[in-house]
Amino acid sequence: MQNITQEVELMMRQRRFLTLPLLSPFSMMTLLVAGSLLPAAAQADDVADRLAGSLSVNGQSMPVEAVTETPMDGIYHVRLESGESFYSNADGSYFVLGDLYENAPSGLINLTEQAQNQERADALAAVPESERVIFRGAAEPKATIVVFTDPTCPYCARLHDTIPELNERGIAVHYMAFPRAGMNSAAAATLQQVWCSDNRSEAMTQAKEGQSIAGSASCDNPVAGQYELGKALGVQGTPAIILPNGQLVPGFVPPERLTAMLGLDDE
Repeated sequence: MQNITQEVELMMRQRRFLTLPLLSPFSMMTLLVAGSLLPAAAQADDVADRLAGSLSVNGQSMPVEAVTETPMDGIYHVRLESGESFYSNADGSYFVLGDLYENAPSGLINLTEQAQNQERADALAAVPESERVIFRGAAEPKATIVVFTDPTCPYCARLHDTIPELNERGIAVHYMAFPRAGMNSAAAATLQQVWCSDNRSEAMTQAKEGQSIAGSASCDNPVAGQYELGKALGVQGTPAIILPNGQLVPGFVPPERLTAMLGLDDE
């Protein structure tokens, strides 16, 4: 089926929609109208269970991964298996696309972004160190970043060149594979060779320097799974840096800026 964003955009073009500033004046929200709310007395967990099993668009069931409550009464956060997310009322007759903000005394807080960050952090926590290529300094790291990388990416090579300085600053780098051109690309084969090597860190450095890597690419390796995981987590290019709190930072970031982002500059 089409992704939910495409579906709503199509309906917008057909002028079968309403828009309201439901969540924030800073986000454009699109509501897809089809019915009415369930009684307010319905228990939130029961509603979430029903939504997860009954959501559909144009008669097609939606591949729902999870439905959770939000701080707004009657509004639920829906996450699809594709990684997309949106908001729904209690019976799935209204969909809201956009970010949910809390108007807190300290200012606007992006609750959608917070939830996405937590989901990334949880997903990465499930990947064992044995499936990563790790660069850490001699001392115990103060912070660890996860970097989705591609050996054919020039900015990935630039970031790799800064690893000694990052390690010196107390930042460990855990690499995961993300061949930008897909699993049939030369980059994917190179990454598989890296993961199949006896010394992965040495092989990764060779790959970043454009050197040939000896050895097979046919061992049991996690490259394809990490590529799919990266896409699910919102990675669209490399390098893609994931901070410990799950925040996704795209592109090359200099060591001094990374240090500040990790709150290590005052240590």
